[in-house]
Amino acid sequence: VQLQASGGGLVQAGGSLTLSCAASGSIFKTMGWYRQVPGKERELVALADGNGVTKYANYVQGRFNIYRDDAKNTLYLEMTSLKLEDIAVYHCNFGQWPTGQPLGSWGRGTQVTVSS
Repeated sequence: VQLQASGGGLVQAGGSLTLSCAASGSIFKTMGWYRQVPGKERELVALADGNGVTKYANYVQGRFNIYRDDAKNTLYLEMTSLKLEDIAVYHCNFGQWPTGQPLGSWGRGTQVTVSS
């Protein structure tokens, strides 16, 4: 299954963005959003299992919301109250519950830039 993230862009601090991850096939599995800053390892942002149970990294808890539309084979990440620290390339992938260990290959991510 191919995954394509989109929806990134430039937003002011405190603003919002919603990312989408379109899959070429069924996504009825645990899926997650991950992000990477140059020079650092990719990290888990949010995870959603096939039953709608979610978990978040502490630094996005209460600000980000992961949800999915299995009928459309699409995963979303609603990001609010964005901070400069959220600047990164965001990727989606299948992941292992509850660790978030990525299981699939990485598709193209989408850049999120936050300005002060």
